[in-house]
Amino acid sequence: MDYKNMKFKLANGCDRGLCRRSCCRQDRPLNTYDWLADVPGNNLTTDLVEVQFKNTRKGYYHNVNGLDLKKGDIVAVEASPGHDIGVVTLTGSLVKLQIKKANLKSPEEIRRIYRIAKPVDMQKYEEAKAREDDTMIQSRKIAKDLGLQMKIGDVEYQGDGNKAIFYYIADERVDFRQLIKVLADAFHVRIEMKQIGARQEAGRIGGTGPCGRELCCATWMKNFVSVSTNAARIQDISLNPQKLAGMCAKLKCCLNYEADNYVESSRKIPNREIILQTVDGDYYFFKADILAGLVTYSTDKNLAANLETITTHRAKEIIEMNKRGEKPAQLLSDGRQKEKARPVDLLAEADISRFDQTKKRKRRRQQGSEQEATRGANQNRNHRKPMDKEGHPTERRRSEETMNQ
Repeated sequence: MDYKNMKFKLANGCDRGLCRRSCCRQDRPLNTYDWLADVPGNNLTTDLVEVQFKNTRKGYYHNVNGLDLKKGDIVAVEASPGHDIGVVTLTGSLVKLQIKKANLKSPEEIRRIYRIAKPVDMQKYEEAKAREDDTMIQSRKIAKDLGLQMKIGDVEYQGDGNKAIFYYIADERVDFRQLIKVLADAFHVRIEMKQIGARQEAGRIGGTGPCGRELCCATWMKNFVSVSTNAARIQDISLNPQKLAGMCAKLKCCLNYEADNYVESSRKIPNREIILQTVDGDYYFFKADILAGLVTYSTDKNLAANLETITTHRAKEIIEMNKRGEKPAQLLSDGRQKEKARPVDLLAEADISRFDQTKKRKRRRQQGSEQEATRGANQNRNHRKPMDKEGHPTERRRSEETMNQ
């Protein structure tokens, strides 16, 4: 098959790569790339559809009416009571895999899709969403007046405006039965309380992490895995609470990303307690670059003295030689000597004459100012009247002599 001349066409007929339906706008958190969207009959494999609501809340529904749904369509789905409005984020075979990750307890949790949202549905939806901020502020005041040790982090209205979900955080168990009665009387909707953790709150609110990118919990993470300080120890990361904590004040989820890779690579690093014996002396473990496979040894057990960096392969060779009672001449292999660090000449590539023009300008300015000062002094000297020994002008003295005569 001639792959060079093969062209992959878009759904609209353009020859620019994969199908345009594979992904919609990347403005929704937890967006999933549907790389099977352009496969013929993909939507016929299952009637399950993934629908996303506000922030990180997702749900899975049956397309019982056989609607021609695509990624990005706004649909009205079944809720209890009434209906809710969401956006289709995934269709076809990949929805089955997403359901396994969601850990749905029973098939009864999968409800139905009613229809594609009508203008009337969208109008109710916009009116309900406009009330969320004011409702959250008022609910926080109500909880504070009741003396409840809880924090209401977010409020989400249902698409038809008949129900509101209050997401709260609490360290201890909270009796919010009185709170539900007050909230129902204040907002005249059905109240549902959901307790979430600090990580879930950060995912719903969103933000930017220390790495400069959006939070993982707000963009693609669906399930949270416990993070411990052991992951930082494996990667030789300093146990600084301020650097290890994320925006949620918990340990960063990204500490687990490379932990398995470090565990696999650390198995190749020799034991830290082993002392390498050479003719020059004994070397003690100082530090290791796990991913690069380099180990640094020191001649002092407690200080960094005469550091030598070798590969893990070379370290294991020396360990085997020590077991046989042999000692190599030095740590470095092939009789190579450690290269001494040469002093760096900072002006080696610099143009030293770059300051000459500035100096010339300064000299010209100084000479000009000196010439002006000399001219001013000469002018003052010319205008100054001659004085006698007593300090009187000579003209005044001459006039007095003439008057006396």
